[in-house]
Amino acid sequence: MAVLDVQERAVVPVPGFATAYVYDVVRYTVTRRLARIGEWLRSEHVLAQLIRFALVGGLSNVGYVLLFLALHGDGPQVANLIGSIVSTAVANELHRRLTFNAADRVRWYTAQVEGGALALAGLAISSGALALLTVAAPGLDDIAEAIAVVIITAAVGTLRFLTLRLWVF
Repeated sequence: MAVLDVQERAVVPVPGFATAYVYDVVRYTVTRRLARIGEWLRSEHVLAQLIRFALVGGLSNVGYVLLFLALHGDGPQVANLIGSIVSTAVANELHRRLTFNAADRVRWYTAQVEGGALALAGLAISSGALALLTVAAPGLDDIAEAIAVVIITAAVGTLRFLTLRLWVF
């Protein structure tokens, strides 16, 4: 606790001086660390790109679900088609600008065509893998099938990330 020397030579404690100092030190340290983490997340490091890729993918999935729900009154096929097209186009643009920082290297049209083709290829791979799973293991219960879907989706997502990183962007 700090003290304040007043004219009568009495020592008066100043509560909160030490607390304010500690607060400033902690705030400065946390701010610096967060700034370094933010700087790293914006870097070209492959792990930082993978994190951004997953965040963009998650956000585009949320957007897809919201569009699907909003358009479901027109029928599930229409809602699925429009939701897939819009969420894929938005994801491709976010990958171009944020995930791979390629806005100055890759044109919008190129990103949409190549990213869209990759999305279609991913859909074909995941659909084919699920069809093979149904033939190879027809008696799978719901949980085992859901686990297989998660594994297939993760594999397709990994291939999509690598292809976007190495070929498109």
